[in-house]
Amino acid sequence: MDFCKSFRELKPLLHLLIPLCVHWIAEEMTVSVLVDVTTKALCPGKSTCTQAIYLTGIQQTVVGIFKMVVLPILGQMADDYGRKPLLMLTVSTTIIPFGLLAWDESKPFVYTYYVLRTISYIISQGSIFCISVAYAADVVEDGKRAIAFGWIMGLFSASHVIGNVLARFLPEVHIFEVSVVLLLFGPIYMYLFLTETVQPAPRQEQQSHCFATISRVIQQRCKSMTAAVNIVTRSETLRRIALISFFYELGMSGISSVLLYYLKSAFGFNKNQFSELLMMVGIGSIVSQIFVLPVVNPLVGEKVILCISVLASILYAIFYGLAWAPWVPYLGASFGVIYVLVKPATYAVISKASSSSNQGKTQGLIASVQSVASLISPLAMSPLTTWFLSSKAPFDCKGFSILLASLCMMVSFYHAMLLKPEESSKSIEVDDFESIEAPLLA
Repeated sequence: MDFCKSFRELKPLLHLLIPLCVHWIAEEMTVSVLVDVTTKALCPGKSTCTQAIYLTGIQQTVVGIFKMVVLPILGQMADDYGRKPLLMLTVSTTIIPFGLLAWDESKPFVYTYYVLRTISYIISQGSIFCISVAYAADVVEDGKRAIAFGWIMGLFSASHVIGNVLARFLPEVHIFEVSVVLLLFGPIYMYLFLTETVQPAPRQEQQSHCFATISRVIQQRCKSMTAAVNIVTRSETLRRIALISFFYELGMSGISSVLLYYLKSAFGFNKNQFSELLMMVGIGSIVSQIFVLPVVNPLVGEKVILCISVLASILYAIFYGLAWAPWVPYLGASFGVIYVLVKPATYAVISKASSSSNQGKTQGLIASVQSVASLISPLAMSPLTTWFLSSKAPFDCKGFSILLASLCMMVSFYHAMLLKPEESSKSIEVDDFESIEAPLLA
């Protein structure tokens, strides 16, 4: 009965969720095959491709730098000019990069893909979900938004599972073609059926204030970040959670940037094995986030969940780094069922330690801390992974870089053990600046 009731709450979001699910499926089905395509194009005949590892690391760093500025700007523009055009823009950015690979997978096209995909990530990574959450907040009542947001996250994980299933069974030569068709469906469906929830400014005002809006958002972003720093530095809990988030993201994002290339080089994995691993994590994410977390959280609290999740991520990294047989990565991936709870537990701790007027500021600052970690980690992980995968490695441990990344997560675990969650009444009130990130990052 409760399931049917919660499902009915999604009715106003139907024309948003359908194209988003198709978009997420189309993107996820390319993840497992990209390693094979880039390695084959840039390093033909080899199982280890230094160029691909470095390009992926550079891409992640560049995206992390620009995303910190672009994300709030797109959010502000969605408030001023409407959700629908910004959603159509962000879901359209992936079409051309994948279209290039559907046409030709030669070296020039792969290099061009990396450039265009980097631009696509800057515009769409994070912003699709943030603008979608803002759209949901426009059409769903306050008391029912938690249900709607939970369903969005659950459908996001389910879409990833379906995408990996398609990648597992579709022939490699047709994956990008099918992906492009699905990606085209999203903006077309939104154009035809999605209803705008914001009254856009008059067209003449849009033209005169576009650059002024961007400049204002950047200025307000700086002011708001200053306020957020004041809040976080005066709260023991928020200082501690900032350290937890930084070291966790430093380790986990570094692992994510090189993992598939490491598995291909060490064990000869291809798209089939990659898809199976990603499906394991995706299915586990659905179960743990939708069914396990709501039951366990009231019993043990956010700190215990956070500690267990970070510990699971450490074990995940150790099993991958020391993998001695092709079945060991599957064992390591099983810990994904637990470590996916790190982020919801982190958000819950931040939310409880912040007042209602400071939610956007504190969540925004922690997100920026995570972005800094994610753009730093590839700078070390890419060359280190390449070195230990090569014949010039000082000793035989191909996953040594992943083991080093686990040390960062051990530091995160140490701070998680020392965490003392506090209620918002104990946090510092800073109301001098408007929290422009609230609809985006809260």
